Amino acid sequence: MTIHAATLNQYEAVAADGTALQAFYIERADVQVAFALVFAGNKLPHIVHWGRPLADSSTVVNLYDALRPQRVSGSLDETPWPSVMPTQAESWIGAPRLELRRNGIEAFCSFEVKDIRIDPDNGRISVDALDVEQGVALQWECELDPSGLVRQHATIQNREAGELQVGKVELGFPVPANAVEIMTTTGHHLRERSPQRQLLNVGRFEKPTMVGRPDFDASLLLSAGAPGFGFEHGDVYSVHVGWSGNSVLSAERLPYTQGLIGGGEVLLGGEIILNSADDAYTTPWVYGSYGEGLNDVAGRFHSYLRRVHEEERARLGIAAKPRPVILNTWEAVYFDHDYSTLVALADKAAESGVERFVVDDGWFGSRRDDSSSLGDWWVAQDVWPDGERSLKSLAEYVHGRGMEFGLWFEPEMINPDSDTYRAHPDWVLKPTASRLPMQGRMQQVLDLTNPEAFAYIYGAMDALVSDLGIDYIKWDHNKLVTEAVSPYSGRPAVHNQTLAVYKIFRDLKAAHPGLEIESCSSGGGRVDLGILAVADRIWASDCVDPVERADIQRYTSLLVPPEMIGEHVGASPAHSTHRATSQEMRMAMTFFGHMGIEWNLLKEPQANIDKLHTWVDAYKQYRSDFAAGTAVHADCADPSVRVDGVVSEDGSRAVYRFTQLTTSVSYPAAPVRLPGLQAQATYKIVPLSVNIDLEASGIANGQTPLGWWNESGTVLSGATLQSYGVRLPSLHPAQAVLFSVERV
Repeated sequence: MTIHAATLNQYEAVAADGTALQAFYIERADVQVAFALVFAGNKLPHIVHWGRPLADSSTVVNLYDALRPQRVSGSLDETPWPSVMPTQAESWIGAPRLELRRNGIEAFCSFEVKDIRIDPDNGRISVDALDVEQGVALQWECELDPSGLVRQHATIQNREAGELQVGKVELGFPVPANAVEIMTTTGHHLRERSPQRQLLNVGRFEKPTMVGRPDFDASLLLSAGAPGFGFEHGDVYSVHVGWSGNSVLSAERLPYTQGLIGGGEVLLGGEIILNSADDAYTTPWVYGSYGEGLNDVAGRFHSYLRRVHEEERARLGIAAKPRPVILNTWEAVYFDHDYSTLVALADKAAESGVERFVVDDGWFGSRRDDSSSLGDWWVAQDVWPDGERSLKSLAEYVHGRGMEFGLWFEPEMINPDSDTYRAHPDWVLKPTASRLPMQGRMQQVLDLTNPEAFAYIYGAMDALVSDLGIDYIKWDHNKLVTEAVSPYSGRPAVHNQTLAVYKIFRDLKAAHPGLEIESCSSGGGRVDLGILAVADRIWASDCVDPVERADIQRYTSLLVPPEMIGEHVGASPAHSTHRATSQEMRMAMTFFGHMGIEWNLLKEPQANIDKLHTWVDAYKQYRSDFAAGTAVHADCADPSVRVDGVVSEDGSRAVYRFTQLTTSVSYPAAPVRLPGLQAQATYKIVPLSVNIDLEASGIANGQTPLGWWNESGTVLSGATLQSYGVRLPSLHPAQAVLFSVERV
């Protein structure tokens, strides 16, 4: 991956009121993003530009006078115009964005800039500021990443004796005055990431998460843009908090200001206390992505994550490899583990082209259902006795069939009905000595901030990875983390618990080079750039119903690149919804992500196994593009259809999926446009061989052939495909087809 150096220019001027100005303009021309700050005197800077590069960057220094609001009646001497860390000392009268208490007393800070450091090649600027009287230092750092993301974080430092409690440090980005519509997502278990839109009115909109993880209702992004912005059109400004614990995303307008979008970690009382001089707290990174349409916004996150993973593999000396097709045993056997059954399932998996076989929940302790033994991380002898029918023997058999071996863990949780809990009741997060938090799934949360508990969990996992030859861990997290106080420290523990999870991920991968770890959290409950910095993929949802997955996967891909989204072929009817769907629909919906199988193949006729193998082979032909290309989604006027695709890095080829979720007003469905192609190029468009025979599959309802739906396909200009589009086969509801486009 080629990384071009950033351009960082510095300008000086004098404002109309005589204040000395310094401006810094950072640009990455190759990704068409620029960012600018202006410092007035010794005050914290204002973000004065975020968007496309400017033809004359020297003009940014004039933006101070051009954007600074006049004083108005009934207000303070300075009208609110938020800096990078707004406080009441600079007239910010919106929701508090910095909350500090010195010995329990609110500290109202007024910062003076003491130093500015720049790193031109990396597009980075760091600001040191100090409130001398309050004894509080602020370091704010911002950088324009090679992906085009702008990210910022802040460090609060205690500069004098006495307790300084950190309550909130919320960072933000101003957006233009025409960015008056915001989009977030909502959801619940089995229906994550459903989009919702509303006006950015005067006031504050926020999406907090207070359950120790982002959760199902979390919005991966909060986006503000021109009214009606979509995947392909409209200037869009999006923010994301890269943190796996409690957090908030917010959008706010005052009568005096344009919109401000941002967020940060949510801290509970006493969670972060800086007890002495030089103690410090650093916020998570808050990321901003600007683009023309959500496809552009998402592409920056994808580019960033791919580079982070590429650099981490290089650091550990691990060669890149294609994403292995997975079979996960959960919906195949649930807790009914048996050596002969899983060996037979492994044979069917290998026959279907599977490359990674993952044994899910039920292999440890007395875990025959979900009521007991979480925390007892030793192999169950009654199910997996030592010897020829052991779990190690199964792992060796799987390896012998040419597949990797994976195993499920839920390391952060514990059942009260477990040997570990009975031996260490003090290892559980709880609000008081005698009361546990409300249970979820008969679970409590293990206190990983306790060094003994941490050492036990890491030691158990480390030993099992070595002993069984584990190549892959499915790491689950099923309980909402509530009333999370550590008996070890006596303080709320979500912040340190989150850091402990990151540490186990990193330490395991460092100790076992090549080990991959999936982040699962009752499905899609923990999806963020914090966990994705250490995890190799996420499980998007426990629902594998392809109709539900159409939008779950689409909106998950606003943040996560396709190859890091677990997308599995399940049974019909789906276990989660009881909806029956065709095998073609179920396979097509897994095609662009990290393909897997969540299905008891032992119960399927050979014809279905053969068909599955054909689709898996087709996926393998294209997966290198899916792991490096640009994910695109079309804005369709017809709400009953979806068009999704991945375009290769050089734009020469693409694969698209057309999905008919429900019946349309148009019959047959109207032509659809194909985003991401080069307008000046000419392309051949051909159905994928796996779904070329519509009559045999029974998924279509057209009564005459579609002229181009054959091995010859047709040739059209990129401009035509982008503007007017092409007609796809008339399909029954809940059906999908795949087709390729290649430049000629």
